[in-house]
Amino acid sequence: MGMNQPRPTETNRSLPIALLRAREKVMGPIRNMLSNAGVTEQQWRVLRVLDEMGTLDPTEIADRSCLLLPSLTRILQTLEGKNLILREPHPTDRRKQQISISKSGRQLILDNMEESQRLTAWLRDEFGQDKLDALLDLLNELDQLDRHTPS
Repeated sequence: MGMNQPRPTETNRSLPIALLRAREKVMGPIRNMLSNAGVTEQQWRVLRVLDEMGTLDPTEIADRSCLLLPSLTRILQTLEGKNLILREPHPTDRRKQQISISKSGRQLILDNMEESQRLTAWLRDEFGQDKLDALLDLLNELDQLDRHTPS
């Protein structure tokens, strides 16, 4: 790198790297819980979205669970095979499907709620409720930015 060229941001001040580090700090203990439950992170996100939002079409599920539609298709097949979701044709458009969480899927969430709440309490206690709330507010605000990359 020449002397007049700008240097990249130090990695400890790089937002993408900081977000990845924070994600790993949060997700490490959660992965253990999910492994014991027999589901992946992506499957868990889909189940959580369906439990919270009710019946949705695959495009809405993909958007709300931060998944690409082709990946979601495989995840839905797996969840259906485990009897954790239900698929039904759309009532007015037979080309579309509606997906909902099954009783077994809801039970899987309930069975892991205590551990999930314990992990959340640990994070809140270690990081602080005010900082956690501020971080979530900032991340949600960041998510609302216009998705177009500046020129």
